[in-house]
Amino acid sequence: MSAPSIESFRSEILAPSRRTRLRLGWLREPLLHFVVLGGLLFAVDHGLNSKADDTHTIVVSAEVDSEAIETFQAARGRKPNPEELEALHRVWLDNEVLYREGLALQVDRGDPAIRERVIFKALSVVDSNVKLPQPDDRVLRAWFEGHRDKYDEPTRYDFEEAALSGDTSETAVQDFVKALRGGAPGDAKAGLRVFKGRPRANLVESYGADLAKTLASAEVGVWQALQTRDGWRAMRLNALVPAKPAVFEALRGVVLHDWADATAAEQRTLAVRALAKKYKVKYEAGGSAPE
Repeated sequence: MSAPSIESFRSEILAPSRRTRLRLGWLREPLLHFVVLGGLLFAVDHGLNSKADDTHTIVVSAEVDSEAIETFQAARGRKPNPEELEALHRVWLDNEVLYREGLALQVDRGDPAIRERVIFKALSVVDSNVKLPQPDDRVLRAWFEGHRDKYDEPTRYDFEEAALSGDTSETAVQDFVKALRGGAPGDAKAGLRVFKGRPRANLVESYGADLAKTLASAEVGVWQALQTRDGWRAMRLNALVPAKPAVFEALRGVVLHDWADATAAEQRTLAVRALAKKYKVKYEAGGSAPE
């Protein structure tokens, strides 16, 4: 089983969230607990942890925290919350364990001082011992039902927004909507934005759950003044395509592939956590331990 590519990790970490329904999903994905994150997410030199003479002691210094917070903020535009910081600590510790195991296995030969490659090679050793059980339809159906958000076709919206500049109070937007209903073009006093096939989750992310609910019951083709979490907007629903449940039989091959990837990742996580039991983790003053 091949390990995931470096570029796939880079895109997951730095790209804007596509899976907005799971804001922390990228941190919970088992595959993301390995390889590259140790280098991309935390550019802390391994020397920070070499202060302990015991090779089975991992020292988490204050520098780890500060580098994690700084890099997360650069990628996401904000500081991590406590849950996110705890997840980042877990990622860092998993990678540190893999790095130490890689050095012990001498997989650093030919790759001196290249931390990510040592981790990658150590993970390959772990991967070689991952054995997947043979799933039957009962197992796959249970996986399918537990991850329907991956397969069901969501409700989709076609709508327009006439974004006023300047005064966006309820009164101003209501007056603008009256003008729009009277025949004024949507871009008369605003920037007209047209959206096609926007999934509900994306709408919730951009405008809030209340707006998505209101727009779903709005009269098609009629401009309305709608309140979003960021203020009042002039919007018009043009079409709504209801959600469509996925059919297991039609997607069995896809479900099998996804199940195999997730199961292998979970086993990989358990194997690394088992290796971690031989290490003692110490937190220096200023470094915060996961709860």
